[in-house]
Amino acid sequence: MRLTQARAGGAIAAALLSALPAIAQCPGDLDASGFVDGADLAVLLGAWGCTGACPGDLSQDALVDGTDLGLMLAAWGACPPSTPAAEAPLAAVALSAWPWASWVDTYNSNGSVGIAIDPAQHPDLAGRAALLWVVEDRSPAQWAASSALSDARPAGPQSITCPPGTIQGNVIALNVMGLVAGSGDAPARGYDLVLDMDQDGTLSPGDLVDGRDGGAGFWWTRDLAALGPYTTAQIASHDVNDADIIDSMELERVYYPTNAPGLRPIVAISHGNGHNYAWYDYLGNHLASWGFVVMSHQNDTIPGITSATVTTVEHTESFIDQHATMGGGVLAGKVDIDRIAWIGHSRGGESVTYGYDRLFDGTFTSPSYGLADIKCVIAIAPTDFLGTASANPHAVPYMLLYGAADGDVCGCPDSDIADSFNLYERATGLRHSTYVHGADHNDFNCCGINDFAGPSGTAIGSTLAQGVAKASILAMIRRSMFDDRAMEEFLWRQNESLRAIGQSSTVTVVREFKPAPGAASPIDDFQANTATTVSTSGGAVNAAGITNLIEALANDNNTTFTWVTTDPWNGSVRNRTTDSSRAGVFDWTAAGSITWSVPASLADFTKARALSFRAAQGTRHPNTVAALGDLDLTVTLRDTNGQERSMRIGTLGGGIEEPYQRSGFGTGAVGWQAEFETVRILLSDLLSGGGSFDLTSIATVQFRVGGADGSAQGRLLIDDLILEN
Repeated sequence: MRLTQARAGGAIAAALLSALPAIAQCPGDLDASGFVDGADLAVLLGAWGCTGACPGDLSQDALVDGTDLGLMLAAWGACPPSTPAAEAPLAAVALSAWPWASWVDTYNSNGSVGIAIDPAQHPDLAGRAALLWVVEDRSPAQWAASSALSDARPAGPQSITCPPGTIQGNVIALNVMGLVAGSGDAPARGYDLVLDMDQDGTLSPGDLVDGRDGGAGFWWTRDLAALGPYTTAQIASHDVNDADIIDSMELERVYYPTNAPGLRPIVAISHGNGHNYAWYDYLGNHLASWGFVVMSHQNDTIPGITSATVTTVEHTESFIDQHATMGGGVLAGKVDIDRIAWIGHSRGGESVTYGYDRLFDGTFTSPSYGLADIKCVIAIAPTDFLGTASANPHAVPYMLLYGAADGDVCGCPDSDIADSFNLYERATGLRHSTYVHGADHNDFNCCGINDFAGPSGTAIGSTLAQGVAKASILAMIRRSMFDDRAMEEFLWRQNESLRAIGQSSTVTVVREFKPAPGAASPIDDFQANTATTVSTSGGAVNAAGITNLIEALANDNNTTFTWVTTDPWNGSVRNRTTDSSRAGVFDWTAAGSITWSVPASLADFTKARALSFRAAQGTRHPNTVAALGDLDLTVTLRDTNGQERSMRIGTLGGGIEEPYQRSGFGTGAVGWQAEFETVRILLSDLLSGGGSFDLTSIATVQFRVGGADGSAQGRLLIDDLILEN
């Protein structure tokens, strides 16, 4: 009898051990049925008087007695629904002012990762000990299949104490020793973070997790400016002998990875006028080391853009058709003909843009590839000979790389042909620009003439310029071809906050970024409802204390950069008169504001990830000259209950960049073309400090300038105030 009872008790104990997580969530539910009922009471009574580790010992005092019976009766009935581990941002960078942390995702592997646990948002965690786990990134399905934690670091999980008080000064340093950066072709490796509050080695109720619901908790990134994981080789010169290409323009140089698995995407490079197809070894070898097959071809630029476009599109076709036999067949079975990126420089930059337009319009077709195969177009200081209808990238992911000291395609106000940003403004899809102070036109190839046209002492030279080019081009192609979200922050975060490891900190880089239309909802992009008192989204716009608020085509309307009141768009060489990209502009010398009322259809900001806008300082305007430096302002959100959250944009790493101090094309103070820069505020950051601020019901977005809110005076061009979804 006693032996039978012992065996039965052992079986019950084994069953209960397997149900421990459920029991912990609902004390008294000994059979993990979701109810505390007679079946559970029978188990407890069967173990009555048992000492040690016994089923039914709810009080955990090593004795099953009346105390345990009382606990069970108190919990009698249906168990409350269990609360799963909460998804919450953890990886962050510390900031010098409120919100004191920004929960960004991408981190360079020569740096650090912070862990920000806001006591105001998680008061139940304040002062408690926990284990912090770094787990190889899992999909939601993988997390659902297993909650067990395995740390990616040799030292295992990190013991921490959740900070009490406030988040200010309490960002915890993650132990990054032993973390591996990059994964195969991908420059970044994803990791998820788990704050294990019960320290049981599983993701369980009461824990926090960053990365479970899709996307990594953070990405740990290799140097984008350095060579990638693959060894490379080159086919120095291949003659395609194509009847559709003139005989003097049939040569290609090919760079490829020798040890990369699978099919490799194609990158084609089209050089500029007076340039040479062999002048891009730095870029060809770089991209090949990251897994791309790169083809640089002779380009028929002297007759003009139309002939250059013919060589671009036909060389792409010839390469696809002939790659399997090139170099004795080294590329056979290794090229992904459905993933193509075009890169062009100068006239080549316009030719790759026009090439996409011809595919789009159907004036060029190929049996070897089509419009859908072109995943990305990148133009380096392109010309604009053809204008609005033809030099048009439409909705293809588009990047512009430009040197502020370009002495050839100069961005001058007297000729639309030399205004590269015209092409950029026509792009309607995901787009990005990298604007490099001190770089000239031929810094982006090996051997062109020195056409530097900037202030003495500001030239950065080809080595530094090409370091920027390698990193930004790789990031753009990865983001466009593979939806690599780890690369996106290299396209929008201010350069002061994030740049490639090998990119010099002495180089000033200004970045613009705008997502595809389906990923953004405009509050005001100035394209509709063109009165200054009504936004694109239909809300009221109110200005106070600012002057000269204008909304119009962003186009410098004379041939000089001299400031005159009759040309409010001075320096904005971004449109022809036949283009359509509008913007707003205003100035101030005292405290002021501009306020956008948010329509009810957009009021729930929790549906968006970020609020972003782009802005530039007014070139050679007296207010700009009087306070040379980065321009700062405050962005304030107010909810329908009147609660506010305000952030100085300078807190994110830098304000709106000081214009490059280049002279020429007019008199007066120096300064060159408008340098639009994207400011992107992660909306989750605005919850820092807790309180009753309601992000689900935003009434207004306001820019505050002057006084205590930013630069004492300034002139600001603004555009694309949007919610990124």
